[in-house]
Formats: sequence, C-alpha cells, structure tokens
Amino acid sequence: MTTFTFDKLVIFGVGLIGGSLARALRERSGAARGSRIVGVGRTRASAERARELGVVDDIASLDDDTELAAALAGADLVLVAAPVAQTQPLLARIAPFLEARTIVTDAGSTKSDVVAAARAALGERVSQFVPGHPIAGRESSGVEAALPDLYVGRNVVLCPLPENRPEDVARIDALWRAGGALVSTMSHEQHDRVFAAVSHLPHLLSFALVERILSAPDAALKFSFAAGGFRDFTRIAASSPEMWRDVCLANRDALVEELDGYTAVLAMLRAAIVAGDGAALEAVFARSREARTQWQERGGRASGHLAPK
Repeated sequence: MTTFTFDKLVIFGVGLIGGSLARALRERSGAARGSRIVGVGRTRASAERARELGVVDDIASLDDDTELAAALAGADLVLVAAPVAQTQPLLARIAPFLEARTIVTDAGSTKSDVVAAARAALGERVSQFVPGHPIAGRESSGVEAALPDLYVGRNVVLCPLPENRPEDVARIDALWRAGGALVSTMSHEQHDRVFAAVSHLPHLLSFALVERILSAPDAALKFSFAAGGFRDFTRIAASSPEMWRDVCLANRDALVEELDGYTAVLAMLRAAIVAGDGAALEAVFARSREARTQWQERGGRASGHLAPK
C-alpha cells in the first residue's frame, strides 16, 4: 500500500467518484487517519447525506463565502468531481479562497476543455491545478453508490501542465495510488483522442441502441425478450445523462472522428451482409475476438509505452 498522508482534502461533488476516493482513503489506506475530509455538494442535502454516511467529516456550501473560506483554509488537496461543464465556474468560485500551497485536481472524463477552463479561471495560478481522470465508475451514481475499493487496480490518467511543479504532480499521483489505482500520464490532447475511442464512443453507442429500440413500434415486445447480450451492451446506458451530455459536447471533435470511423465499419459490415459475404464478416469477427481476448488476458490493462508506471 502506498504511504500517503494529508491534512485536509476538500471534495467538490461527493458522489460516486469523490465519495469513493474519500472512502478509500479512510477505509483502505488509512491515509485519512487524523485528517479532515470536507464535502461540498451541489445541494446541502447531498453533502449532508455524505456526512451522515461517514464519507466526509465536515460539509460546506458553495454559495456561502464564510463556509467556503473555512472549508478551503488549510487544505492541501482539492478534488473537483463535478460534471466537466461546471469546471470553469467552480474553479472561478473557489479561486479567491485557495491558499498558495493547495493543489487542485479533477476527475473529468475530458481534459482539453478542463485545461482551458482551469487557465481561464485560475490565470497565473493554473500551476496549482493538476488535471486527472480516474477510469472507474458504475452505472449507479450518488454517494450511496461510493465504494472503498472502486479504484483498486483501476487506471487513473494524469495530464500534467508545463506549469505544474513535479512535486505537486507526484502528490496527486500518490493520492490516487493510496486509493489502490494505477497511475499513467499523457498529454491532454492524447487523452481526449484515446478516450473518445474507448469510453465516449461506447457510451454513445449504448445510449443509441436503447433509443433505437424505444423508437420501434414493438419496443415493449423487444424489451421483454432482451437478455444477456442486450444487458451487457447497454449497462452503461444507465449512466448519468447530464455527465455524458457534457462529455460528448466537450470532446466533440475527437468523438465525431471516432463516430465517423465506426459508421464506416458499420457500412462495410452492412455491405457484407447484403452481399452474403460470410468470409468478410467472419474475418472482422475473428480479428475483433482475438484483440479483445488479448486485452482481457492483460487484465484490461494498457500495453506498450502507455502502461501505468
């Protein structure tokens, strides 16, 4: 277990992602022993619920200057675990209360827009912001869904800025490792290209399949016979509509490029089906099966130069 300690961690958005990190630090690593975790929710009720469950020690309101200043006073770490569209206004809101020693990171699924938001909101203090993305989640949301082992063996990507101090990046690296994660680094541009393909596009397709069936005149009949394949393919369509709306719009260029490529593959498969070309279909299926099998045998991990360090 990575040795990691902190004085005060402030989490903006104590739901699945933020709540799971808080639980991991408190219940798995012991890093929170003697420390304080403060939760700031979009509503006071959500923050209160996190405190009731013992996920955070204290709560604060984003709308109350006095509470916000007290929450951030003495904080060495801040995690922004909110929908990516909220990043700029949230950072702008907390900027006046940030101490020079406080390191801020995020958990957004897109990074180029988050970096731009941080630069706009923090200006010369952007050096205090270390962009991050935990590759973990569940179809459930909210603090009730938070798990202490959500990040165990899961990837977290950091996208350091040129302005970041190496020791600050190392601190955020250690934060996630304390939760059991494997940490990699890449540029924010590369991050968005990669995750448009392996995360954003799959979510879009999952939502699209459910929408396609919903629009059919015999939708009820189709749903009544849906089984394992449908359940596995559409599991992620139970994810937060708000979050995935923001992700799709934030990473639109890379996502459209991947969607166009996927559409071309579908067109090729359609042509093979129309032509009765079983050999072409089987060749695609065989390549796909082999690639997925190899990925699964690696434990769903990256390979090559992007492997977690």
